[in-house]
Amino acid sequence: MDIIIRIYEYLRPGGIIVVPIILISILMWTLIIERLFYLRRQKQDDLDLKEAVEMIKGKKIDYLPANGLRSKVVRSFLREKTGERKLDQSILYLCAKGELPSIRRNLSIIGALASVSPLLGLLGTVMGMVTTFNVISQFGTGNAKALAEGISEALITTQSGLLVAIPGLYMSNFLNQQAKELKNRLDETVMTLKRYI
Repeated sequence: MDIIIRIYEYLRPGGIIVVPIILISILMWTLIIERLFYLRRQKQDDLDLKEAVEMIKGKKIDYLPANGLRSKVVRSFLREKTGERKLDQSILYLCAKGELPSIRRNLSIIGALASVSPLLGLLGTVMGMVTTFNVISQFGTGNAKALAEGISEALITTQSGLLVAIPGLYMSNFLNQQAKELKNRLDETVMTLKRYI
């Protein structure tokens, strides 16, 4: 509880702009954590390619993981297959294509939130400088406390925006790379399984 009070006391001079920056940070990190868990489940708890081929050929496997990307494609294909080769290849492609929105979900939102936060920090900087110039126009440079309030508003909002943006952009790039690897895995699965239909 003490740390929350200290953070509040530190951010309070930043003014109203700090509130949306904090809300953006909370939303962004919620989405990042959700994506990390999703991508981990898709890779970790999955069939290997050999098991997927065996299932397509009609052999039974003792355990079919519930969350893996290949498992989902194989499961949905086995539900829909007709026995006609060309049609089954199209069905496999559609089953795989159905997983693409799940792989890319929320990645653009994470990138946008990370990009918006330094702009809000810049808005706070401008507002702080306007406050500083208003103080100078009214009292001159003799009122150091009033000058410090405007300057601290400018600096704290800039710092807050950057503290949200830098790790957010890094995680956005990391998650996009992981999603690309998962999509490549999906493409590899479809190309391999097509041969055995």
